[in-house]
Amino acid sequence: MTGYNFHPEASLDLDEIWEFIRADNLDAADRVIAEILAAIRALAPFPDVGHKRPDLTSRPLCFILVREHLIAYAPDEKPLWIVAVMHGRRSPRVMAAILRGRE
Repeated sequence: MTGYNFHPEASLDLDEIWEFIRADNLDAADRVIAEILAAIRALAPFPDVGHKRPDLTSRPLCFILVREHLIAYAPDEKPLWIVAVMHGRRSPRVMAAILRGRE
């Protein structure tokens, strides 16, 4: 058993990230996803290391950045609940809308 679970749409986020990067470089796509998953595994036992983003949500979510990707998660959930994995350069308004859609 893992110390984390994905919102169904967060799993799709990973697929979309991989597909986007794979269009240019398969090895890079694999590396980015591996780094994201390694960060999530490392986060599971220490969920309070992330930071809040009141500009994106009033929910008690935390965020960490892996390369250009912002991982949103619920630190109080057991197992850790990964809500979204989004490109950090997206508009904050778009990121807030994504998070609202994943209540």
